[in-house]
Amino acid sequence: MKKETSEQFKQVSSECEKIFLAKMSDYGSAWRVFRTSSLTDQIYIKANRIRTIQTKGNHLVEEGIEGEFQGIFNYAVMAIIQIRIGIAEKPDLDIDTALELYRKIVSDASELMSRKNHDYDEAWRNMRVSSLTDIILVKLLRIKQIEDNQGSTSVSEGIDANFFDMMNYAVFALILLRNRIV
Repeated sequence: MKKETSEQFKQVSSECEKIFLAKMSDYGSAWRVFRTSSLTDQIYIKANRIRTIQTKGNHLVEEGIEGEFQGIFNYAVMAIIQIRIGIAEKPDLDIDTALELYRKIVSDASELMSRKNHDYDEAWRNMRVSSLTDIILVKLLRIKQIEDNQGSTSVSEGIDANFFDMMNYAVFALILLRNRIV
């Protein structure tokens, strides 16, 4: 992975972490009661809103698409936490524990991005943000199908791999949005 990409990933993920911590401060770990399917739907709402804004060319709610991509990133992290440690019946993580889990997943996503960027030669840099949005929506539909199949796949990656991909596509979109008008 190019050094520039690594630095851009760190910058974007750091901004997402700040949002995650602020929400943990406001709400605690209430998100721990979400089933993975509910987090899938939360991400779907955000991705669908991005696509709607991209299609219509404007939005009536103050928050633009950057905040939605940050939300996709953070909800995907939460989903992977839920997959790794299971859902809870009530908020059960303090900020330090949640942050440790969060940072481990972000590190794993960064490593995955590095490997894939090597193989794909950072093709995402020549993509449109709208295409990244569509890919995220496809990943969500795949996850929904896997969830409907009770997690069973015959040849496909599992749910967690799709959440990791969405994290990285959200980062790519945020990098592209900051570097050019899309």
